[in-house]
Amino acid sequence: MMHINRTDLNLFIVFEAVYSQGGVTRAAETLNLSQPTISHALSRLRERLGDPLFIRQGQKLAPTPMAQKIIAPVRDALKIFERTLVELDGFDPANAAMKFNIGMRSLMESTYLLPLVLLVNESAPRVSVSACPFDRRRLEPTLASGELNAVIDVFMPTSTEVRHEHLGRAPSVVVARRGHPIIDGNLSLDTYLSAEHVLVTSRPDGLGPEDQVLARNGHTRSIRARCQQINTAMRIVVSSNLLLTMSRTFATRANTWFDHQILNTPFDTDGIDTFLYWHNNTDADPANRWLRSLIKATVSETQPEN
Repeated sequence: MMHINRTDLNLFIVFEAVYSQGGVTRAAETLNLSQPTISHALSRLRERLGDPLFIRQGQKLAPTPMAQKIIAPVRDALKIFERTLVELDGFDPANAAMKFNIGMRSLMESTYLLPLVLLVNESAPRVSVSACPFDRRRLEPTLASGELNAVIDVFMPTSTEVRHEHLGRAPSVVVARRGHPIIDGNLSLDTYLSAEHVLVTSRPDGLGPEDQVLARNGHTRSIRARCQQINTAMRIVVSSNLLLTMSRTFATRANTWFDHQILNTPFDTDGIDTFLYWHNNTDADPANRWLRSLIKATVSETQPEN
């Protein structure tokens, strides 16, 4: 039988970091410890539990079945310890040393992460922020376990255990390069439909939200290219006559590094809503409340005026 008084609880902090980061090197960077220290701690925990916990697969360490079994309760326990200490000490951003993981899509990362990091650095020099991909189908357990502290995304149906707040709505716009042969400051529906388009999406097929609006009115457009990054799409626009339709918030921020035309869509769109999600178990947590306040300030600052 294992007794907690014979186990160094710091070993589980190392275990969680290695599990999350997929290797010793990144875990060491996250915890600000040396690689030998991480390796030694992992070795001690392996001996204590009688399991290798991780097996090397290529450049990463893959968790064993036991590691997969215990990661959730370990994370729950660490979050309880952390929340208890925060409540006892209060949350002081200037002295706090912690890491926040925020779920967001790549197109949102390109707009929201930079101003958020700048805001964090101003008041919390020892706090780090990571933008993380996530599975929408696992939103609740990911937030509940503390794997993610918050999520920024479009509207999603959730259970009562997941709280959400509307951050803002931005209209869609069309991006075209300067010197486009048929577009110069104005865009008609006929021109839009006759042009070819690039779509930013993580899916290999399917329609964008603007395609659904067009379809309701009996129209279709030709999507010539699909990509996952806004910056990639903006570069495609530079080098071609393809048009890009996207949120004005994202287009305005991305266009800082370009000089594209940003035009109103020649048809009515629903606009794109952005929401903030967090779990009910962190609703009153001072650290999470502070993080949410910075996220709301970030999104508010990046919303364009209508």
